[in-house]
Amino acid sequence: MVSRLRFALLAGTAALGLTACSAQYRTHGYVPREDDLLQIVPGIDTRATVEDVIGVPSAAGVSDQGGFYYIESQVRSFAWQEPEIVDRQVLAITFDGQGVVDNITRYGLQDGQVVPLTRRITRTNDGEIGFIRKLFGNIGGLTIGDM
Repeated sequence: MVSRLRFALLAGTAALGLTACSAQYRTHGYVPREDDLLQIVPGIDTRATVEDVIGVPSAAGVSDQGGFYYIESQVRSFAWQEPEIVDRQVLAITFDGQGVVDNITRYGLQDGQVVPLTRRITRTNDGEIGFIRKLFGNIGGLTIGDM
């Protein structure tokens, strides 16, 4: 009885260990299929027809005349390692001034560029004064006339 329990625990631990070491893939976002894109004709279709045919975009341009962007990423997670993006597709649909489809372009992960982000810190005028020093710095500054 004890040996069967021990064997079951050992087998369960081994199975759990093996599944933990396999890569997990997740897909985020949505890019329309190619046969759906063939229904959109540049120079004829508008924003409304694009939304009707392939759906609302993942992102849109900042201005009213900006394009539609459909973004899909495939992420690989493996054991304790940080998740890694293994594939990304971006479908960009641009429009002219009247809201008619101008161009349809597809980008992949290889087309991307790394954009360095800078951290901007606003400095205060009090320098390096700590919280406790600020707290006790006000103790002698009060007079009866202030109250």
